[in-house]
Amino acid sequence: MNEDFNINELPSNFDIKSFLFKVLNYWYLFVLALIIGFTIAYFKNARMQNEYVLDSLISVENDQNPFFTSNTSISFNYGGITDKVQTVITTLKTRNHNEKVVDSLQYYLQYLTQGKYWMDEVYKSAPFKLELDTSKPQILNKLISIKFTSNDTFEVSVNFESESGTGQVYATKEYLGLLLPQGQFVKTYKVGEAIEAPFFNGKIVLRNENPMQIGKEYFINFLNFDSIVNQYKSWLNVASRPVGSSILSLSLRGTNKSKIVDYLNATVAILQKSQLERKNLYATNTIKFIEDRMSVVGDSLKNVEDELNKFRSKNKIFNVDQESGRVSDKLRDYEAMENDLNIKISYLNSLQTYLETQTDYTKITAPTSVGIQEANIVGSARRIIDLAIVRQKLEYTTRESSEQFRNIDRQIDAEKNVLLETLKETKKTFGIQLNQINRSMASLQSTLSKLPIDQQEYLKIQRRFNISENVYNVFQTKRSEASVVKAANISDINVIDEAKDIGVGPIGPNKRLNYLIALFVGFSIPFVIIVFIAFFDNSFHSVSDIERLSKIPVLGIIGKYRREGSLAVYDSPKSAISEAFRAIRSSLKFIYKNQKGEGSKTVLVTSSVSGEGKTFCAINIATVFALSNKKTVLVGLDLRKPKISKDFNLKNDLGVVDYLIDSKNLEDVIQPTHIDNLDIILSGSIPPNPSELLMSDEMDVFIEKLKETYDIIVLDTPPLGLVTDAIELVDYADATLYLVRQNYTKKDMLTVINDKYKKGEIKNISFVLNYYKHKKRQGYGYGYGYGYGYHDNEEDKNILSKISSIFKRKS
Repeated sequence: MNEDFNINELPSNFDIKSFLFKVLNYWYLFVLALIIGFTIAYFKNARMQNEYVLDSLISVENDQNPFFTSNTSISFNYGGITDKVQTVITTLKTRNHNEKVVDSLQYYLQYLTQGKYWMDEVYKSAPFKLELDTSKPQILNKLISIKFTSNDTFEVSVNFESESGTGQVYATKEYLGLLLPQGQFVKTYKVGEAIEAPFFNGKIVLRNENPMQIGKEYFINFLNFDSIVNQYKSWLNVASRPVGSSILSLSLRGTNKSKIVDYLNATVAILQKSQLERKNLYATNTIKFIEDRMSVVGDSLKNVEDELNKFRSKNKIFNVDQESGRVSDKLRDYEAMENDLNIKISYLNSLQTYLETQTDYTKITAPTSVGIQEANIVGSARRIIDLAIVRQKLEYTTRESSEQFRNIDRQIDAEKNVLLETLKETKKTFGIQLNQINRSMASLQSTLSKLPIDQQEYLKIQRRFNISENVYNVFQTKRSEASVVKAANISDINVIDEAKDIGVGPIGPNKRLNYLIALFVGFSIPFVIIVFIAFFDNSFHSVSDIERLSKIPVLGIIGKYRREGSLAVYDSPKSAISEAFRAIRSSLKFIYKNQKGEGSKTVLVTSSVSGEGKTFCAINIATVFALSNKKTVLVGLDLRKPKISKDFNLKNDLGVVDYLIDSKNLEDVIQPTHIDNLDIILSGSIPPNPSELLMSDEMDVFIEKLKETYDIIVLDTPPLGLVTDAIELVDYADATLYLVRQNYTKKDMLTVINDKYKKGEIKNISFVLNYYKHKKRQGYGYGYGYGYGYHDNEEDKNILSKISSIFKRKS
């Protein structure tokens, strides 16, 4: 029967059905976890403010000035760089830009009211507004109560727990330490009255559009400016739509839709303004340069005009002959050309010096403002300005050591080197032209030198006046052109769809997600706990657990016995546990019948360790055989830890040991019991060598003599897993019952008995599952005696049934 037995071949697959029933057995953990999870999710959702997302749509254009034509003498057309859209996106995310927006909207100031779970921000819905003195400090992160006591008076109250605090001057963004009035500060002010306190400076005025409620409490709170800027900077999302196009979508997330709308529209307005200022920078620098030159030329013109008038009055000369006038006009033209070249050379020298000594190239004046039309100079100057502006923008978002800075600096240096070489060559060309003009002027001046001295002087002053007047008129024309071009410039940022609250619903918090998380966690945590318990659970719970780990058959199941003592069959003959022992008796009779032997039969009861119910089962098996009119003897062979005597109220001073050491006869150690047909032989005094006694020849004689007298011999032996005594006694048994206690016996304890069974050292052995309590969801228990349920006197009762039974007994 055991030739094909191999422990390694035992089924090791995971019993899904058993595990599912185990999970269902812990249903209350799931219910408890779900209740806790959904409760937490509910209160979390109730305490979370709704979040909204609003957006606006803009386009980044490259608008040409409608007043700029090819005939305009001053070129102000903004060239820009190819990555203008990316520059706008970067600008919108810079700290500098968001500082301007927060400052313009004063988002560092909150208007609050007390809500059910949080402080509600009322923003412009408050019936008043604060006009702050931004040059003085305001205390940070401290709620200041504002309560109107009448239509024109209000009460300010703050509770200070410390004498010091931190304030911020919003004009300079400077932080200051504040000395505070410790305790409760309460003071009444009039609407519009200047408030000068250590923690608050400004005045409160009413909003006409919002009705005021006397007695209602409002709060104001000043926030850290830098923190608010960082907050909105991170919340603002900018993306091109579609990707790569010049259409930009700006979206912002927040809890107050009015604040979102104002921020998005303000950020676009400030972007438009900064882009227009950048676009006009070239023209602005040029206008400033022209106005400076006009001031100098205007003074010179006035002086020459005064000098000419004085000379005429003094010398009475108002005109000269036609030939002299013609020569003088020609000389005047040369002098004008000389003056124009000198102005250009002067500009080129100043531009060269500026490029060699300065690092901020955004203030370069347009070359066309002095009449320089050379394409190389005009183009290089414009590109240097554009790159300098881009670099200036990057300073707010990028480190100086980054590759972007190095790349822009390389481009600026390359353009600057090219421009410096161009300036040198252009100055040489202008110098050659100037020499030619000077030679021509010298020839004309020699002709005029033949005139009288007073006429020569008159013509000289007249030429100076005409030159100054022409230069002044030219500058005036150029300034007018520049002003017209600047005034006609429009921003490259065009608003397609401004931000607006059109009643959009909240996008957060995701309350459904919180409930799903609660559901998931409510199932996961108990499941993990059950898996953890199952993983480390090494005890037997059902017959199937035994069948998976051993090929030794299971003979029967013994339920829990809840009364005192071990005489279950005798004291409760109609109980389910008595029926279980009767089922075991029937199974043993079947085993004995298959052995085809006549005469007395022996059954040995053992287990792995102490506490598994060997003595209890041995007593009741002997009792059930005795009650069937079989002459039965119960032999206590647990010589180390005898227990049988207590259940029969006997003294364990005489027994097997006395017989084996040959101090008593068999008749002397046999003791009758109050149960018909049942005798008992106790173990007797505890010997020093129990194993040797059980292995002695006297033991063979002892068993043989018992067989001559009794039909059934029940041997109560020590645990097989602790000592070897039971192994030695197996040879005397016609049937061996190995006790496994539910939720007590460890699975690895079957290793020894499985090994003995495999080797054939033990035969006719069966398992008995003891102290079994069937669970409705366990799925096992039928087929082995009366494992499922108990009779009325033994059934498990719930708490209500137990309480009810207590009252019934009392009545």
